[in-house]
Amino acid sequence: MEYFSCVALFITLFSVNTAVSGATCGFESCPATKINMINVHLVPHSHDDVGWLKTVDQYYYGSQNRIQHAGVQYILDTVVEELLKDSKRRFIQVETFFFAKWYSEQTEIVQRAVQKLVAEGRLEFTGGAWSMNDEATVHYQSVIDQFNLGLKYLKDNFGDCGRPTIGWQIDPFGHSREMASIFAQMGFNGEFFARMDYVDKKKRKEDLEMEMVWQSSEFLKSSNIFTGMLYNHYSAPPGFCFDINCQDAPIIDGESFDNNVDQRITDFIEYIKTMSKYYRSTHIMVPMGDDFQYEEAAVNFKNMDKLIKYVNDRQLEGSRINVFYSTPSCYLYELHQLQQTWPNKTEDFFPYSSDSHSYWTGYFTSRPTQKRFHRDGNHFFQVVKQLSVLANLTSTQHLENIENLSEAMGIMQHHDAVTGTEKQAVAQDYDRMLFKAIVGAENNARDALRSLTSLKSGEFESCLQLNISVCAFTQNTANNVIVTLVNPLAHTATQYVRVPAKNENYLVTDEKGRKVTSEVIPVPWQVLSLEHRPNDTQHELVFKATVDKISNFLIRVLPNPKNLAQENEYFPLEKIQDDSDDLIVENSLVKLTFDKSSGGLKTIQMNGVTENIEQHFGIYKGYQGNNGESNNRSSGAYVFRPDGDIEILNDKVQLSFYNGTRVKEVHQHFNDWISQVIRIYDEENRVEFEWLVGPIPIEDDIGKEIITRFSSNISSKGKFYTDSNGREMLERVRNQRENFDPDMSEAVSGNYYPVTGQISLQDDEKRITLLNDRAQGGSSLKDGELELMLHRRLLNDDAFGVGEALNETQFGTGLIARGKISLILDSATEKPKHAERLLQHELDLHFWKFFSKSNGIASVNRQLIPDFSDFPKSVELLSFEQYSKDQILIRVENFNTYGNVVSFNIYPLFSSLNGDQIWETTLDGNMKLDDMKRFKFNQDSSGSIPSSVEYYYAPHTPLSADSTMTASDFVVTLVPMQIRTFIIQQRN
Repeated sequence: MEYFSCVALFITLFSVNTAVSGATCGFESCPATKINMINVHLVPHSHDDVGWLKTVDQYYYGSQNRIQHAGVQYILDTVVEELLKDSKRRFIQVETFFFAKWYSEQTEIVQRAVQKLVAEGRLEFTGGAWSMNDEATVHYQSVIDQFNLGLKYLKDNFGDCGRPTIGWQIDPFGHSREMASIFAQMGFNGEFFARMDYVDKKKRKEDLEMEMVWQSSEFLKSSNIFTGMLYNHYSAPPGFCFDINCQDAPIIDGESFDNNVDQRITDFIEYIKTMSKYYRSTHIMVPMGDDFQYEEAAVNFKNMDKLIKYVNDRQLEGSRINVFYSTPSCYLYELHQLQQTWPNKTEDFFPYSSDSHSYWTGYFTSRPTQKRFHRDGNHFFQVVKQLSVLANLTSTQHLENIENLSEAMGIMQHHDAVTGTEKQAVAQDYDRMLFKAIVGAENNARDALRSLTSLKSGEFESCLQLNISVCAFTQNTANNVIVTLVNPLAHTATQYVRVPAKNENYLVTDEKGRKVTSEVIPVPWQVLSLEHRPNDTQHELVFKATVDKISNFLIRVLPNPKNLAQENEYFPLEKIQDDSDDLIVENSLVKLTFDKSSGGLKTIQMNGVTENIEQHFGIYKGYQGNNGESNNRSSGAYVFRPDGDIEILNDKVQLSFYNGTRVKEVHQHFNDWISQVIRIYDEENRVEFEWLVGPIPIEDDIGKEIITRFSSNISSKGKFYTDSNGREMLERVRNQRENFDPDMSEAVSGNYYPVTGQISLQDDEKRITLLNDRAQGGSSLKDGELELMLHRRLLNDDAFGVGEALNETQFGTGLIARGKISLILDSATEKPKHAERLLQHELDLHFWKFFSKSNGIASVNRQLIPDFSDFPKSVELLSFEQYSKDQILIRVENFNTYGNVVSFNIYPLFSSLNGDQIWETTLDGNMKLDDMKRFKFNQDSSGSIPSSVEYYYAPHTPLSADSTMTASDFVVTLVPMQIRTFIIQQRN
């Protein structure tokens, strides 16, 4: 096959070798429709996974086709060629990563041709993020960032015509309410997807509720957004796939003996008539495409041209079917013009079940170490963006380093990346890309901290293996080590800092030379025994630090003559062997009671509340099916299908106790592959559970999924609560859904939900909340119980496409994972306390540690650091980054979940950043909020039909000010849970 090489293409390109004329994109470019007919919007598209069975580069270049035939560069080559041949043709492009890579390789003449296609609405960007992100396991901060990246690229290259207005989430495995809220806050008119619980879809078809108005936020007004479910996945109608990878017959016309026009057109019309019965309007949308289709687009478009021609010819015989090329935005425009009402939706679309034995809830936990690395990547990304702004790092190389990390994080959001549903080789490639980008961006952090502190030659190294208490920088000695702590939060915070170190006598001092009390704590022997872990450091030095934005702490090793006391306190790890009494572990805020006879947790007392809480680990054995039939489906990368009841580990747990002054730890050993540290910090109102799981044994040839379960006497009445992508909490009711009766053939996996940040339950008096450090599946299968799935190791594929078992190995054995869960016991409240979200935010974005060598105290030039003290306590800094060379983007979020409206003045921050102008934008940062105008659709429950088309505008008066105005013009007000985004233009 040939790409951009034929004479016809040269002629076509020659015809556009002129300046792009005035833009006619938008609804002016939409095709004409006909009244009293079923208008069929054909939407040509190609779903191009940013990694799955092949790596992103293998998909782009078309290599390794023995795995899957796919080459995205050829898709874009031939699609553009075919669009230029006929002004009626349309195509939507979704994944900005692939498009940007392709566009950068094109000649100027091809780029001009693409600009013309976009300006005329013939090539339309839909979605527009760097990748089509997952919706279960992603964190909202990372989702916003990757939309910022993708939409900014489109804006910079194509202006207003490049901005999408539709969310196109056709492949994620379930859909979150927060994702819908993000679309609404970005000013999108609607979203479409293709996966929904099969029982829900069946009922919606019967009730004409395939399209609806989704109330995407409990707190934000104007958050309703139109949402549509595609009829036949995101594929072409059965029998009408014209792609070279399909076997369906082409449309054969002319004098051929094989002429099949009449039959093919009759079949298509019958399909449309059937489909139209399940939708409310006279407009229906029919996708024409699938995974990696249009590699030879001439075949697709030639047959669609014939389909359109011959179907419309039937109108002369009385047919009421009108077919044309269209886009999702044009389709939604026509629905908006109808001024009718639609069903309402308030909850989300989790969990997703494709049949009676296939709940796609396993991927909530799949690849737990990668899910943690994804969260670490976001953490470092926020830190390095802030440091780059503070130090004014705007050189080409510095901006490129940030861009590379932004792109790597954008790829990681993909629905076959962070989900863990890719092949093992692809997972390793994702990790490689992210690690490389982090290493590159560390140069920004180093240059920034050399500018912002007195350590002009400081190393400022990060340690990415602190989760197993390893830091190469302190491996030989922690003597004369400066720990520079960067606080990505808006407010001054106090946290405990842990540094891998040898068991020596340490003195820790702050920037003013004042002694900071510290302790040396032994690392659990189960961690020390990890294969390939260097064991030079078998302890951790722990001290408490208070940091506004940047602070330095000096660690020195002092001689320890016998007649001198240690500078830092040291307590031995005491093995508990006496079973006679309970073990009491307590500080000023928390009291834990352990049953010595079993070794397990027994009671927790905190916040004036006492509750019997037991914690256990358990094993679900994966169903061992061996084919893709529903009743024989295995647990796999996507699906969680346990075989029988859970096995709770009830063997006696070995206990050791570290009774420090500020840190108290109970080390638990459950078996050869499960251990845990339960710790409490003085003046911290939480209990930390640091678990270590793996290698999961498979000697019995059975895959296993490992959970931890917390059991209490709280009468939760079947209800529990999980977060939506780290933001708003949703009520879950065991065995129930919002508007349909689910198939609970799989009663365990059918009650699992994604837990990105927290899961909780309560009764009238008490509330338990678990905060986790990565996305996991979780549930409450009995009243008073909460469980989280920690790790999975499976020996069979679930036959949903990945083609290999989820059997992760490392160093020749099963993968070991380590992570943290924080527990809060408190009195019950009507709504979740915003303090829980603030704590979750602080745990996600704790102090980032940088290490340097120095024999003296280091200082910070605080004159270079803006003051965020005007921010109310409930307001946090969500984003603080360089938007362009002379522009800074700031996002602020009100974490309050009650009716408290808060205000602050942003002028001091504006002034300290040398601001000239400031304006407010949509959530993504790429459109002025003044310009936002999105479709409003009324719900059936509204009780009235609108008399004219209606729109949503900015929910408040957007901030717009400049340096000539007074401080009173810079007041920012936030309602509960609101995020506001601003761009500051700096003076030259």
